Amino acid sequence: MARSVFRFLSRQSDTVELADDRHLLRLPRFQDYRQWYQLRSESRRFLEPWEPTWRNDELTESAFRARVLRNEQEFSSGQAVPLFVFAREEKALLGGLTIGYIRRGAAQCCMIGYWMGERHAGQGHMHGALKLAIPYIFSSLQLHRIEAACIPDNQRSIRLLEKAGFRQEGYLREYLKINGEWRDHVMFSLLAADRRP
Repeated sequence: MARSVFRFLSRQSDTVELADDRHLLRLPRFQDYRQWYQLRSESRRFLEPWEPTWRNDELTESAFRARVLRNEQEFSSGQAVPLFVFAREEKALLGGLTIGYIRRGAAQCCMIGYWMGERHAGQGHMHGALKLAIPYIFSSLQLHRIEAACIPDNQRSIRLLEKAGFRQEGYLREYLKINGEWRDHVMFSLLAADRRP
């Protein structure tokens, strides 16, 4: 067990880039701030109903730099793999996908969360990002289970997870504080075994 954990942690010193013809997923960088600021600010009303309450300094460059540093620490320690989703050809930021709450030991699982800029939503970009992230989670990270939770009203997210092969498992009462209110969530999961023929 100790050896597999060490192997995982030692691998985290490398960068992560997942790509196909259409999309590129990689770790956030300081120089992404302008694109991130533009996309998040113009998508604010679209995103706020599904996210924790935005702080007053949410969109400042200093808050973004702190976020990137925290992302790097979580990645280096093996706790999370926070990724930005780009349109590969245009190098345009589309959204984000985080592989978080990575648990080793007997669990071998993670939780994924994601967001998409309003002008890019509904075009298959997050499904494309999941098609890149899921094999990475099961093969490179060698995890057994992926979990995802979403608000029952978020039909777009539910359809996305179902299209990616996730199965609904349960209902979590007042699971997360979203936009200032404790909200119920629906839990979905995908197992490594679900991907085998």
